[in-house]
Amino acid sequence: MKEKEDIERLFNEKDHQDQETHFVRDFLSYLSLSALCIVLGLLIGVLGYHWTARLTWLDATVEASMILSGMGPVNPLMTNGAKLFASLYALFSGLVFVLAMGVVLSPLIYSLMKQLRPKKCQKD
Repeated sequence: MKEKEDIERLFNEKDHQDQETHFVRDFLSYLSLSALCIVLGLLIGVLGYHWTARLTWLDATVEASMILSGMGPVNPLMTNGAKLFASLYALFSGLVFVLAMGVVLSPLIYSLMKQLRPKKCQKD
Protein backbone atom coordinates (compact mmCIF):
# COMPACT_ATOMS: atom_id res chain seq x y z
CA MET A 1 0.00 0.00 0.00
CA LYS A 2 2.87 2.37 0.82
CA GLU A 3 4.45 1.75 -2.60
CA LYS A 4 1.19 2.64 -4.35
CA GLU A 5 0.95 5.93 -2.45
CA ASP A 6 4.58 6.78 -3.30
CA ILE A 7 3.98 6.10 -6.98
CA GLU A 8 0.81 8.22 -6.98
CA ARG A 9 2.66 11.05 -5.22
CA LEU A 10 5.46 10.95 -7.82
CA PHE A 11 2.94 11.07 -10.66
CA ASN A 12 1.11 13.99 -9.05
CA GLU A 13 4.38 15.92 -8.64
CA LYS A 14 5.30 15.27 -12.29
CA ASP A 15 1.81 16.36 -13.42
CA HIS A 16 2.14 19.55 -11.38
CA GLN A 17 5.54 20.35 -12.95
CA ASP A 18 4.15 19.63 -16.43
CA GLN A 19 1.21 21.96 -15.74
CA GLU A 20 3.54 24.77 -14.64
CA THR A 21 5.74 24.32 -17.70
CA HIS A 22 2.70 24.22 -19.97
CA PHE A 23 1.28 27.39 -18.34
CA VAL A 24 4.53 29.34 -18.75
CA ARG A 25 4.87 28.22 -22.37
CA ASP A 26 1.24 29.19 -23.10
CA PHE A 27 1.60 32.53 -21.35
CA LEU A 28 4.74 33.42 -23.31
CA SER A 29 3.14 32.43 -26.61
CA TYR A 30 0.04 34.52 -25.86
CA LEU A 31 2.24 37.41 -24.76
CA SER A 32 4.10 37.17 -28.08
CA LEU A 33 0.80 37.14 -29.98
CA SER A 34 -0.32 40.21 -28.06
CA ALA A 35 2.96 42.01 -28.82
CA LEU A 36 2.50 41.17 -32.51
CA CYS A 37 -0.99 42.71 -32.46
CA ILE A 38 0.39 45.87 -30.87
CA VAL A 39 3.28 46.11 -33.35
CA LEU A 40 0.91 45.66 -36.30
CA GLY A 41 -1.41 48.30 -34.86
CA LEU A 42 1.53 50.65 -34.43
CA LEU A 43 2.70 50.00 -37.98
CA ILE A 44 -0.73 50.86 -39.36
CA GLY A 45 -0.66 54.11 -37.40
CA VAL A 46 2.85 55.06 -38.50
CA LEU A 47 2.03 54.47 -42.16
CA GLY A 48 -1.28 56.29 -41.88
CA TYR A 49 0.15 59.36 -40.18
CA HIS A 50 3.10 59.46 -42.56
CA TRP A 51 0.89 59.36 -45.65
CA THR A 52 -2.15 61.38 -44.54
CA ALA A 53 -0.58 64.01 -42.28
CA ARG A 54 2.74 64.13 -44.16
CA LEU A 55 4.64 63.66 -40.89
CA THR A 56 8.22 62.43 -40.85
CA TRP A 57 8.72 58.78 -39.95
CA LEU A 58 9.82 59.70 -36.45
CA ASP A 59 6.93 62.11 -35.88
CA ALA A 60 4.49 59.55 -37.30
CA THR A 61 5.87 56.93 -34.90
CA VAL A 62 5.48 59.29 -31.94
CA GLU A 63 1.95 60.21 -32.97
CA ALA A 64 0.88 56.58 -33.49
CA SER A 65 2.50 55.52 -30.21
CA MET A 66 0.76 58.25 -28.27
CA ILE A 67 -2.65 57.42 -29.75
CA LEU A 68 -2.17 53.66 -29.35
CA SER A 69 -1.19 54.08 -25.70
CA GLY A 70 -4.16 56.36 -25.02
CA MET A 71 -2.13 59.48 -24.32
CA GLY A 72 -3.54 61.61 -27.13
CA PRO A 73 -2.22 63.47 -30.17
CA VAL A 74 1.05 65.40 -30.24
CA ASN A 75 1.09 67.19 -33.60
CA PRO A 76 -1.68 69.39 -34.99
CA LEU A 77 -3.37 67.84 -38.03
CA MET A 78 -3.88 70.22 -40.93
CA THR A 79 -5.74 68.20 -43.57
CA ASN A 80 -9.19 66.67 -43.43
CA GLY A 81 -7.76 63.32 -44.52
CA ALA A 82 -5.34 63.33 -41.60
CA LYS A 83 -8.13 64.22 -39.19
CA LEU A 84 -10.34 61.44 -40.56
CA PHE A 85 -7.48 58.93 -40.29
CA ALA A 86 -6.73 60.09 -36.74
CA SER A 87 -10.31 59.56 -35.63
CA LEU A 88 -10.50 56.09 -37.20
CA TYR A 89 -7.09 55.16 -35.82
CA ALA A 90 -8.13 56.24 -32.33
CA LEU A 91 -11.14 53.90 -32.47
CA PHE A 92 -8.97 51.14 -33.92
CA SER A 93 -6.39 51.66 -31.15
CA GLY A 94 -9.00 51.11 -28.49
CA LEU A 95 -9.92 47.79 -30.07
CA VAL A 96 -6.26 46.77 -30.37
CA PHE A 97 -5.75 47.49 -26.67
CA VAL A 98 -8.79 45.41 -25.67
CA LEU A 99 -7.70 42.58 -27.99
CA ALA A 100 -4.13 42.59 -26.68
CA MET A 101 -5.26 42.54 -23.05
CA GLY A 102 -7.72 39.74 -23.76
CA VAL A 103 -5.02 37.66 -25.41
CA VAL A 104 -2.55 38.22 -22.56
CA LEU A 105 -5.07 37.58 -19.79
CA SER A 106 -6.77 34.53 -21.31
CA PRO A 107 -4.26 31.91 -20.05
CA LEU A 108 -4.28 33.52 -16.60
CA ILE A 109 -8.06 33.47 -16.39
CA TYR A 110 -8.21 29.92 -17.76
CA SER A 111 -5.70 28.75 -15.17
CA LEU A 112 -7.60 30.49 -12.39
CA MET A 113 -10.87 28.93 -13.50
CA LYS A 114 -9.25 25.48 -13.56
CA GLN A 115 -8.02 26.02 -9.99
CA LEU A 116 -11.43 27.18 -8.75
CA ARG A 117 -13.61 24.56 -10.42
CA PRO A 118 -15.30 22.21 -7.96
CA LYS A 119 -13.77 18.77 -7.63
CA LYS A 120 -16.04 15.87 -8.53
CA CYS A 121 -17.18 13.77 -5.63
CA GLN A 122 -15.34 10.49 -5.72
CA LYS A 123 -16.83 7.35 -4.22
CA ASP A 124 -14.35 4.88 -2.79
